[in-house]
Amino acid sequence: MITKELLREKIEVLVDPTCNKTLKETGGIRYVGIDDENNRAILIIALDKKDLDVAKQFKIAITKLVKLDLGFKGLKLELEDLTPKEKGTVLDKVRYIGIASGKGGVGKSTITANLAVTFARLGYKVGLIDADIYGPSIPNVLEMEIQNPKGTADEKIIPFNKFDVEVISTAFLIEDNRPLMWRGPMLNKILELFFYNVEWDSDLEYIFVDLPPGTGDVALDIQAFIPQCEIIVVTTPHPTAAKIAVKAGFGAKQLNHEIIGVIENMSYFQNPENDHHELIFGEGGGNSVAKQLGVPLLGKLEIAQPKADHHSIFKTDEPNGLVYLSIAKQILHKK
Repeated sequence: MITKELLREKIEVLVDPTCNKTLKETGGIRYVGIDDENNRAILIIALDKKDLDVAKQFKIAITKLVKLDLGFKGLKLELEDLTPKEKGTVLDKVRYIGIASGKGGVGKSTITANLAVTFARLGYKVGLIDADIYGPSIPNVLEMEIQNPKGTADEKIIPFNKFDVEVISTAFLIEDNRPLMWRGPMLNKILELFFYNVEWDSDLEYIFVDLPPGTGDVALDIQAFIPQCEIIVVTTPHPTAAKIAVKAGFGAKQLNHEIIGVIENMSYFQNPENDHHELIFGEGGGNSVAKQLGVPLLGKLEIAQPKADHHSIFKTDEPNGLVYLSIAKQILHKK
């Protein structure tokens, strides 16, 4: 059975005839999907100059690969231009930090938001992309009002700002909290919107990306948009969460992302009655994940609520705030 991962591997060695480089070299694979019901491959490929006559050679080559060599009955192929996207990005000077997890419910979005705010407090220019398309929760974590974003004269989206962090999320683009029923190419278009059509501050230094849990379509698409994205894996102390987190980490490694560390969330509860650390979710998950992935454990976060008015963002003088500050310094030191 041909999987999306295998299909991508087969396609990335194809040569873009308009520049004589492989699609892996150009980052031209925008979307890879499989329509199992109709045994059809669905591809969005960016060529250096898609309007050149030699681009027809590429269509023939990819059709032969998909239908004859791999056995698909059909192919839906959409070609895009590679060059216009590059002009609309800040990829060449921004450091991307992706926050990943193997499953939902481990606090990934809260950690992403707190890290972004911590970097902003340290004086850095920071952006935050809520790429958890199906469950966008960053606006809620930051207690932001859901409203339609404004645009520039050249039709770029103006990001919102909270705690001196520029923020964009799918939550600002859908109405009445309606669930998203998108598939494949539509998800790719939303990510394309976030990465290429947002009027980010030209002095931006860091962009934190709240990744969806697992290793589905969005995680694969992220690799095409930001192949240099560094990954932090979030887990809890529980063995089950740790086991799934390891899978997410190895998935990121297969996509050639560098994993820079692990964060263990919900490590313990500081019992106010006896001042003991109550290990509600067990222990050892963070260390186990870090050891298996061969990366450092960046920090352990306790189960706690911020003491200030905000329900999710910790101040730097709180215990978890100090942990976030320590993690931030480790990330900065690695630069």
